[in-house]
Amino acid sequence: MDHITNISRRAFLIGSAALAGGVAFGTWSFAQDAVTDVPNPLLPGLGPNAASFNPWVKISPDKITLITPHADVGQGVASAQAILIAEEMDLDLGQFDTEFGPPSAAYWNTGLVNEFVPFTETDRSPAAEAAREGARKYLKESGLQITGGSSTIPDSYEKLRMAGAVARETLKAAAAKRSGVTLAEIRTQSGQVILPDGTKIPYGQLAAEAAQLPPIQNVTLRAPSQWRLIGKPTERVDIRAKATGALKFGIDQTVDGMVFASVKLNPYKGGALTAFDAGKAGAMPGVKKVLQITNGVAVIASNSWYAMQAVDAVECTWAKGSYPAEQAEHWAAVEASFSPAKVDKEWRNEGDIAAALKDATVIDAEYRAPYVAHQPLEPLNAIAIVRDDAAEIWVGHQMPRIVQSMVATLTGLKPEQVVFHNQWSGGSFGHRLEFENVRTVIEIAKEMRGTPVKVVFSREEDFLQDFPRQIAMARNRGVVRDGKIIAADMHFASASAVRSQFGRLGMPSQGPDTQIPAGIWNMTYAIPNYRATTYAVEGVSPTSSWRSVGASTGGFFAECFIDELIHAAGLDPLKARIAMSTIDVYRKVLEAVGEMSDWKGPLGNGKGRGVAFMEAFGVPIAEVVEVSATDKGIKIDKIWIAAEVGKVVDPVNFENLVQGGVVWGLGHAINCELTYSQGAAQQTNYTSHEGMRMYQCPPIEVRGLENGADIHGIGEPPTAISPPALANAIFAATGRRLREMPFNKSIDFV
Repeated sequence: MDHITNISRRAFLIGSAALAGGVAFGTWSFAQDAVTDVPNPLLPGLGPNAASFNPWVKISPDKITLITPHADVGQGVASAQAILIAEEMDLDLGQFDTEFGPPSAAYWNTGLVNEFVPFTETDRSPAAEAAREGARKYLKESGLQITGGSSTIPDSYEKLRMAGAVARETLKAAAAKRSGVTLAEIRTQSGQVILPDGTKIPYGQLAAEAAQLPPIQNVTLRAPSQWRLIGKPTERVDIRAKATGALKFGIDQTVDGMVFASVKLNPYKGGALTAFDAGKAGAMPGVKKVLQITNGVAVIASNSWYAMQAVDAVECTWAKGSYPAEQAEHWAAVEASFSPAKVDKEWRNEGDIAAALKDATVIDAEYRAPYVAHQPLEPLNAIAIVRDDAAEIWVGHQMPRIVQSMVATLTGLKPEQVVFHNQWSGGSFGHRLEFENVRTVIEIAKEMRGTPVKVVFSREEDFLQDFPRQIAMARNRGVVRDGKIIAADMHFASASAVRSQFGRLGMPSQGPDTQIPAGIWNMTYAIPNYRATTYAVEGVSPTSSWRSVGASTGGFFAECFIDELIHAAGLDPLKARIAMSTIDVYRKVLEAVGEMSDWKGPLGNGKGRGVAFMEAFGVPIAEVVEVSATDKGIKIDKIWIAAEVGKVVDPVNFENLVQGGVVWGLGHAINCELTYSQGAAQQTNYTSHEGMRMYQCPPIEVRGLENGADIHGIGEPPTAISPPALANAIFAATGRRLREMPFNKSIDFV
């Protein structure tokens, strides 16, 4: 943990040097990118006659295992990563198993480079490129293993194909040595090496011999015209097991001899437990022990239900948290942040905004976005066993090395004495970037030394202990004249999820938070007078990354206001966006969604279409929503969505992931808000924090574009673009502007 923390603090220095143009690290080869200076983490556990050529491939006489180190939290990345390796290894679906692998610096995430630099995706200036090289060096030095930021595909796209090619060529070399034929005469197909005479040797039969050879690093990737898996519809490796109930999530795991625990922690996050009475709980069925832990109590029982019932019966006295007790005070803190003294950064200032705003027809609009919970279906859970000389933990998590380091710190062990088993997760949306379950299970397991402990948070405790999405507000001003948008002055105030989240890890961030201006600093419309300013809100609830992070609020603020300006200028919402789009690849996304939806202007008769466009996590994405205004409320009729990602690895999973992101974004925009009363969250289950219902979900048509040179992921952008597209559609149908989420505070849905 100390090593990771120290390097993280150095990131600011690396970035500063890069910004000054003082860093030029050059380009790494594959061997260096695969951190060959870090030992292959698969070698120590290899069985007899088995081989591992790199951190992503294991072969034994009876099994091929592909390591997919990015956590699968329901987004399908175990399959996506495996497909990339299997494509170059000439493996068919069904010929391999997958594992998440151990925590290792070998799995450092190259795909987060753009999220670590204060430059937009399209900025290719020398300063921006130097900063990216600095970030790349930091990510490699830190060995930052993390799933998030839609980074799995950009991180994996090349290096996992290279890993598969290295394995393939090394197996061919082993076959050449055995048979005496030249390497050029050998080919591979369906998990077999094929000799010139047609003899087929399964990979497993070559494992022992291949293990004696140095891996062949000088390999060439196959041309897209030769691909059998990438870009083709495939069946996800987990889908059958999930559909039949055979797959075990973290909450399903068991360890021999384990006991069960549940916890009650201070609902005023950060506050202490001042007193408790466990008299009633101790006498309840199945209860073995009641423990005081940091900020709360734990009950150990013979099953999870007994533990939950008993811990709920513990009477606790809590110290208050450091943030305001009532929701109105949170909003007051946001409003007070719109002050020159609270400016986080002025991200853009183009033209003469002051002169443009002297126009008599300035348009003003204030937007609000509330806290919302992560609420994955699988609540927080973990299993751990702590011994004097080692610890072991089973938990689904998106930052394996930090889990390992945290467990080491909490137990007084060394990281290499901690065995971490990553698990399939039943959703995350950012929830499994936090560590409350890790801390509690280790604290309990230390008191039950030598006994495996399984902790499961109740649904209510999961909500109460959640670090929600940031609360945010926008105050925007604009001017239109002669059918054109002349000026836009965007001001966003938001709690910083990045500072809050990394601060809890002892990794204080440096400089402005690049997530707060998402939607305005990377806006690509041609507006002659444009300013984008952000304000950091302090003293409110601690927050965390929520699917699409800053874009989930910034996209709503920016695209709804642009729509207001377009309407004031008397322009068509889609055509105006196309005309203002300054980047050809981005403009094609808007054109595609117009073609998909057969956009022809206003619909009339109580129907309306809204469009929104933004860049999120490097992905230009556009969405059209069609709604009908009925006597009972708004009905969402159909949705069209297009995104530019460079390459669609799996079309089926791509479509499903986009559709899921749309549903997630719309459900929260319509229904969800987390509020505080007397210091605690008031919403503690789905009945008061409700997602989109099946009867409300419309057909969603998806198109993935491949015009761009860079590869991007798609997990988060559809969530961000959906609320503004819906709000703009409602305006088109009803003439009513919705400037605050959730929308059901002011309008009904059917």
